[in-house]
Amino acid sequence: MPTLLQRLARLKPYLRPGRRGLIGAGLGAAVGAATEPVIPALMQPLLDQGFATRSWPLWWVPVIIIGLFAVRGLAGFIAQYGLAWAAQRAVLALRQDLFKHLLASPAGLFSKQSASQLTNTVVYEVQQGTTMLVSALLTLAKDSLTLVALLGYLLWLNWQLTLLVGLLFPALAVVMQQLGRRLRRLSVAGQQATDDLAYVVEENVLAWRIVRLHGAEAAQAQRFTGQGERLRRIMMKVVASSGAITPLTQVLAACALSTVIVIALWQSGSTGGTVGGFVAFITAMLMIIAPLRHLSDVVAPITRGLAAVERGLDLMDQTPRETGGSYAPERALGEIVLQDVQLRYREDGLPALDGLSLVVRAGETVALVGPSGAGKSTLVNLLPRFVEPGSGTVRLDGVPLADWDTHALRRQFALVSQDVVLFNDTVANNVSLGADMPRQRILDALAGAHLLDFVNGLPQGVDTVIGHNGSQLSGGQRQRLAIARAICKDAPILILDEATSALDSESERAVQAALEVLMRGRTTLVVAHRLSTIEHADRVVAIDAGRVVEEGPHAQLLAQGGLYARLHAMQFKT
Repeated sequence: MPTLLQRLARLKPYLRPGRRGLIGAGLGAAVGAATEPVIPALMQPLLDQGFATRSWPLWWVPVIIIGLFAVRGLAGFIAQYGLAWAAQRAVLALRQDLFKHLLASPAGLFSKQSASQLTNTVVYEVQQGTTMLVSALLTLAKDSLTLVALLGYLLWLNWQLTLLVGLLFPALAVVMQQLGRRLRRLSVAGQQATDDLAYVVEENVLAWRIVRLHGAEAAQAQRFTGQGERLRRIMMKVVASSGAITPLTQVLAACALSTVIVIALWQSGSTGGTVGGFVAFITAMLMIIAPLRHLSDVVAPITRGLAAVERGLDLMDQTPRETGGSYAPERALGEIVLQDVQLRYREDGLPALDGLSLVVRAGETVALVGPSGAGKSTLVNLLPRFVEPGSGTVRLDGVPLADWDTHALRRQFALVSQDVVLFNDTVANNVSLGADMPRQRILDALAGAHLLDFVNGLPQGVDTVIGHNGSQLSGGQRQRLAIARAICKDAPILILDEATSALDSESERAVQAALEVLMRGRTTLVVAHRLSTIEHADRVVAIDAGRVVEEGPHAQLLAQGGLYARLHAMQFKT
């Protein structure tokens, strides 16, 4: 298991941009710590001389005390502000790296972790973990330096008694080490339980219609309660472990203090020490208890904070970025060749694609049909490398997809899926997706999708914000906006996955006409269950159980009486 210093060292690249704040925090903490021994040091002359001879002016006392606390206050502010400034810069840098890593992560990450887990890691865990670390590290720096300063003063006063106090530290280190390990295990378990609880909320927010329609509120509430109870038990274990540190530390400190007082009283009787010297030593000794208690209290927040921040670091370390080649033409011709492609989503599961081979010529419109689960969507997800084949090869313009630059490869595809994804942004930005393009091109794309008249009627036209996932639009309008996005991209290869599924008959005819114009001169793959929409495709490819079972023009496949003819007959038997 890595040590605390090794774990903190992982944060070094993110703390480097805020090193000026760290330097300021260190100086502030050092100045504040240096003022701590002044208080017990004043006790000796006050008691030994102040009440007897008083050889110095009386007004010195308030001047020294007020000045001392003013310096301490200013130093504390500088330390706290400097460390927070450095920490917030580290949070920003870590979040930026995490988000960029998510954007470049392979598709497997998004199937292994839910949206709530990834959101929790990037947004909440990093912030909360850093906040705890900032507070704990400030306490660690300030009280460690205070402890060193007070111990130095105690050594100067009475080195024998001070060495006796030093016997406290090995025992204290053992206690904090054991409890720290337990806290780390519990913190990781608490993070997982929090993710599971958030996932229950995420599922119910997304599926609220189904939950209410089926009267599943009570069952889902019970599920939420079960996860919440699990999290509560873990957090109580965390509280018990972190709460035990302070009383154990105080008991050890009390044992050392009582022993020191007895020996100091015995020494003063035999060596004739002054009252001021004794009181100064005991005062400094008592002042050590506070930083010791604070240092014991930082174990829990440092452990929890590090566990939270390390979660983001582990996400980047354990999830490789997508890799690609260097082949990057501006625009592909559009010839696609799949040769003996095998793909399984699970090693022990049935193959999604089982030795599939297919050639799509440049500019050809190919319709993919077959029963649900046949492998149609898997096939089209192979092309932009959203999934990777287990074996076989996939080529675009004769070049294996692995040799293409990833960004250049995906620039060749425009996708319109039945699962439309829109952003809580303006109509224009949803069409262009942030690309810098002329406004007229966006308007032409909206017109091509038969949506321009509707958009012109919105309060701010194309600058109208459409809400979360286009919540202010109907299903058909959302689908046509996605089609406008594909028109605007003007990619050489189109993937239409049930692109007109949410449209009424009149809108479907209008959009189908626009799509037919758009598909000219482009390679187009059409995945469709409504077979009436693909009768004019150049070729129909029927897929079953991950294999191509027949292919050819619509009329030819009908005449053969195979899978396509059976599917067609099922839809049109009435």
